[in-house]
Amino acid sequence: MKKEVPLIITFVAGMIMIVQYFVPHWPFSNLQQMFNNWFLIITVFALILGILNLLKNHIEKVSRRRKGWLYSIVLMTGFMIMGVAGFVWGPAEGRPFDWIYWHAHVPMSSTMFALLAFFVASASYRAFRARTAEATLLLVSAILVMMSRVPLGSYMWSQLPLIGDWIMSYPNMAGQRAIMIGIALGVVSTSLRIILGIERTYLSGK
Repeated sequence: MKKEVPLIITFVAGMIMIVQYFVPHWPFSNLQQMFNNWFLIITVFALILGILNLLKNHIEKVSRRRKGWLYSIVLMTGFMIMGVAGFVWGPAEGRPFDWIYWHAHVPMSSTMFALLAFFVASASYRAFRARTAEATLLLVSAILVMMSRVPLGSYMWSQLPLIGDWIMSYPNMAGQRAIMIGIALGVVSTSLRIILGIERTYLSGK
């Protein structure tokens, strides 16, 4: 029953959601909102379990002095400070929680996003090396688009912005749509595998 019950619940819920999408009449018309409410409730409990699991793992890491345990202390300290500030004074503007959020969390998040620029530059360098005809085409297109987006490009050639717009509107859009179609087909196939009980990774691989 430990495996059968989740499979039955998944099958019933999946079939109901499929039916209500194609039959917009009572009682199916109200099922989507009801399922959305259940989803929000489950999400809250999942968030609580995730937080407890995070604390458990880092407490264990600190107690056993594993590699990087000092970072775990920083994480738990920040977690406790934000938790106490939120529960005691609330998240209203001007309160400690709001001050910590804007003066600590936001700058650190901006720093992380700024570091991503170097990883993007490194990945672009590896991807744009003209080793094949496809890589050469990608390199030329990227240069044209980047030059069309800066004032220097239009100063060098007035038609360059039009070429950049054409590349973004036609070849780029066609590629995006092909990727989106592939993603949609993947979502449909994976969903059917889960509903029919073929895909059971959410049961811890059992």
